Amino acid sequence: MAIQHAVLALLADRPSHGYELKSAFETSVGPQWGPLNIGHLYQVLDRLSRDGLVTSERVAQQVKPDRVVYDITEKGRIELADWLAQPSTRSGGFRDDFFLKVMAAAHTGDQKVLRSVLGRQRTYLLQELRNLQQLRHEHAADPVVTLLLAAAARHVEADLAFIDDTDHTLLAEGAAALAALRATPRPAPPRSEPGQPRSAAG
Repeated sequence: MAIQHAVLALLADRPSHGYELKSAFETSVGPQWGPLNIGHLYQVLDRLSRDGLVTSERVAQQVKPDRVVYDITEKGRIELADWLAQPSTRSGGFRDDFFLKVMAAAHTGDQKVLRSVLGRQRTYLLQELRNLQQLRHEHAADPVVTLLLAAAARHVEADLAFIDDTDHTLLAEGAAALAALRATPRPAPPRSEPGQPRSAAG
């Protein structure tokens, strides 16, 4: 996920050097995001500099090595304003590793396998939900971080609801739907037209 606009937002507040930006970002978004890789941050700053969205100035220090301080440009402020004015779109489709596990477990036709996959994920998600609740308590003084943690908790709750839906859909009434899924024949691959070369796999 690109963070260049978040960096522009932090620089719009005041000029900063790399480690100041790293600390400000991690403090602003809270623990749910995780630590920001300083090497990645400098790559972002280099790209913003090349695009004319920030400037940099080398500042000498008495003891430590020179420090590079970054500042947002007017072009950068326009870019930040344009980004804030647009809705955040999601990528197309819904791709999730757990969904693939549910698919694989369902196609075994084995109730025990599917129950085990659902049960392990439910246990993991409930623990994650407890961790998020604890973090919300620890960061209660910061309303923005609290909101971000609440959003993360709602994502976990949605995943738990998906597990319940899967359980009710595939395992209810003696797992009739699971058995029917297993019994459904797969569609045959399309046949080659006369004169067309067959694939290497065919």
